[in-house]
Amino acid sequence: MQEKDIEKKLRIGIKGIGGLCLKWVSPGYTGVPDRMILLPGGIIRFAELKAPGKTERKRQIVVQRILRHMGFIVYNSVDSVDKVQHIVAECKEVIQHNE
Repeated sequence: MQEKDIEKKLRIGIKGIGGLCLKWVSPGYTGVPDRMILLPGGIIRFAELKAPGKTERKRQIVVQRILRHMGFIVYNSVDSVDKVQHIVAECKEVIQHNE
């Protein structure tokens, strides 16, 4: 399965629970995660998607560490449908908890 297929499944899954899964591009600041997940209640999470077997570059790892240090949740190496389903289920639980 290609990264774009995994990305599409995540986008559709998050939309299905009432959130947005936006492509995140930050000119001038490399290594940001691929997707910003916006959930009802002002909750923001990030996801770095990869084709199966691929890993993050060093700069991506550094940026993930910075985001986590700031208190954000970052899903790394999202490379399978199982991981996408886990993220969607976790986000759904967070939404329900905050209602």
